[in-house]
Amino acid sequence: MDKPKFVYVTFIATTPEKLWKALTDGEFTRRYWAGIRWKSDWKVGSKVECRFPDGRLGNSGVVLEFDPPRRLSYTWHVEFHAAMSKEPASRVTYELQPDGEVVKLTLIHDQFEPGSVVYDGIREGWPGVLASLKSFLETGSGLANMSEERLAAKLASMQ
Repeated sequence: MDKPKFVYVTFIATTPEKLWKALTDGEFTRRYWAGIRWKSDWKVGSKVECRFPDGRLGNSGVVLEFDPPRRLSYTWHVEFHAAMSKEPASRVTYELQPDGEVVKLTLIHDQFEPGSVVYDGIREGWPGVLASLKSFLETGSGLANMSEERLAAKLASMQ
C-alpha cells in the first residue's frame, strides 16, 4: 500500500519575502493560525515547536531544509493527542515560486504510514490554515474560522 501524501497549491498576492516571514515568524503565525505560534531558529537540524495559545506543545519537529524564500521543510510530530502522538513523524515542505504579482505556494505533507490518523487530521486542517494565511497576507486579517476559540473547541473534541 502506498503511503498517503497531501499536496495543496494556492496563489497569494504577496511577495516571496512576506510569505516567508508569515511562515517562519511566530508573531505572524499566531495572527492567521488560531493563535498558534511556530518557533525555531530555522537552522537545518534545529528544533521546531508549535505552541497553542495556552502554551501547550502541539507539534514538534526538526528543520530539514531552509532555503529562504524558496523552500522550507521540517518534520511534524503531533504531541497533543494521545493516538496521534504514537505515530512516527511526517514531513512538511513549503515551496514558494514567484509568478508575476503573486506567489505560488505549494504545501506537501508526506511520509505518513498507511492508515495514519494524523493524515486524516491534516487533510481537514491544512486547507483552513492556508486559506487564512492567504486572507491574512492579502487583507491583513486571518479567517474567523481560524479563531482561538474555534481551535479550543476543536481540540477539546479531539481529546
